[in-house]
Amino acid sequence: MPNPKASVAVVGAGDHIGAAIARRFAAGGYAVFAGRRNGDRLAALEQEITAAGGTCYGRSLDARREDEVTAFLAEADAHAPLEVCVFNVGGNVRFPILDTSERVFRKVWELACYGGFLTGREAARLMVPRGRGSIFFTGATASLRGGSGFAAFASAKFGLRALAQSMARELGPKNIHVAHLVIDAGVDTPFVRNLRRERTGLDDVAPDELMNPSSIAETYWQLHGQPRDAWTHELDIRPYGETW
Repeated sequence: MPNPKASVAVVGAGDHIGAAIARRFAAGGYAVFAGRRNGDRLAALEQEITAAGGTCYGRSLDARREDEVTAFLAEADAHAPLEVCVFNVGGNVRFPILDTSERVFRKVWELACYGGFLTGREAARLMVPRGRGSIFFTGATASLRGGSGFAAFASAKFGLRALAQSMARELGPKNIHVAHLVIDAGVDTPFVRNLRRERTGLDDVAPDELMNPSSIAETYWQLHGQPRDAWTHELDIRPYGETW
């Protein structure tokens, strides 16, 4: 069950899903450590959570750097025992295979897969001695299906999913809940709305057509609260009207 006297680390605390996860766990009483490439962009989130009575510490973090990941999680754990770690780094790019450079392919893999390995391993090193914790990985439709133009992104997300499965099988018996969440729809962000407008020429979005980041965050919260005799490993979520 959730433990307010503990910390949560969000690796990839972007403006939407990551920030919403930070808000939800802070509202539940956890001390939240939020990391992203440009840590100065977390100032508004810190202020918002603090004003609401919560605790949030924003940090600059490159999830591809082992030393930075180790230091970030160690700082969270030193503040209060690390109980939840969420890997939410993106890396979604679209390139035709003939235009996918070595640099693009490698960078996307580093962001969406290698960073997940570093985060998951370091979180496990802190949680296993205490025999308690949750490690959650954010996946995408590309975790299950390689679409045209998404060779780099899909291969990285496939790898992240395999990492999560291996960790779950190894760490579950140690009372560490490892889960992989497939975000199988568009998320309601300005970027997605602009893409939709370019594709359809429409400005209006039907109710519940896109996923609200706060609704996604609520799913992470509920997942952490599951009793251990009925843990979910993989959870795919989408709006009720989504065609799949």
